[in-house]
Amino acid sequence: MKILSVVGARPNFVKIAPIHAQLTQTPGFEARIVHTGQHYDHQMSEVFFEQLEIPKPDIFLGVGSCPPAQQVGRIMIEFEKVLQDERPDLVIVVGDVNSTLACSLAAAKCSVPVAHVEAGLRSFDRTMPEELNRIVTDTVSDYLFVTEQSGLDNLESEGIDNSRVFFVGNVMIDSLVRSREKAAGNTVLSKLGLLPKEYALVTMHRPVNVDSRESLLLILEMLERITSECRVVFPVHPRTNASFKSHNLSEKLNSIAGIKLLEPVGYLEFVSLMENAIAVITDSGGIQEETTYLRVPCLTLRDSTERPITVTQGSNELLPLDREVVGRRIAEIMAGKVRDGIIPPLWDGRAAERIIEILSSISKSSKDVMQPDDTLTANLAK
Repeated sequence: MKILSVVGARPNFVKIAPIHAQLTQTPGFEARIVHTGQHYDHQMSEVFFEQLEIPKPDIFLGVGSCPPAQQVGRIMIEFEKVLQDERPDLVIVVGDVNSTLACSLAAAKCSVPVAHVEAGLRSFDRTMPEELNRIVTDTVSDYLFVTEQSGLDNLESEGIDNSRVFFVGNVMIDSLVRSREKAAGNTVLSKLGLLPKEYALVTMHRPVNVDSRESLLLILEMLERITSECRVVFPVHPRTNASFKSHNLSEKLNSIAGIKLLEPVGYLEFVSLMENAIAVITDSGGIQEETTYLRVPCLTLRDSTERPITVTQGSNELLPLDREVVGRRIAEIMAGKVRDGIIPPLWDGRAAERIIEILSSISKSSKDVMQPDDTLTANLAK
């Protein structure tokens, strides 16, 4: 079975790494990686390939950064050419970025079956670009691999045939489990002059939080408040950095005492920074999951989350972007008032194994319509 796995942005690399490794170790597959170029600089792309031990992409589309609709259109045009040349049996897309949407749509238009890894997640906030990507991708996908119970519930309520839905666990946790020991030997803390549990780690990149001057000023106020409680490490996303510059607020950011501003760091460095932080303050989706597995307090500055299990079972909390609310919660965490979260079901580092077991069971029938083995489906549903 010839499979094209699509990557385009940092979260995709983390999710595809264990899947591709498992595919290459399993007889009966020809696995190729297509990189759309959605994130294309060294720190946002190449370093992740190196540290996650992903081979160089077989195909690079080189789409680059541009407005969202244009980016989706360009990826679709270029990926359609790849589909015509490669004639794959299946396309695997992961997560909810523009590359996920564009390649799933292009594959569906070309009648190539699509498998969506991390299906069914919903924030129920359609102002989030990722929410639209998730909904459309799930609608056109033939096989939907789910990370948590809410995904199963959401797909059922949307009328998705449950014979196409598989609860397999979380491939992002697969990468975390595989890399944790290597990350522990990383020297990023010593290079920054930090000790474990003496700092809060901050990441911010979502448009609602970083695109306007008003929200950037709220971030600055929050950072000033947090630094009155502990040191802060802030790897600044390119989008966030550009926004600070365009609103003439970079100097104010640089002037905050007690904060270490970094360019985007590699995967291993970031895992080390997460695991050793007293708390992580973020608006990211994947970080909510990683901190839940690491049992590190996570304060997500959003009104909703598409990963509710990180709140109901994990170490994640939803908070407003408010200096006093966040500052008080950091002070409480430093005083030992933390949530005693648990690791959700099947977040055990073996999700990719389950996915490839399902794909291995798929038999080809007429006109390339693939049907999973009924026995395996029944067993996974138990």
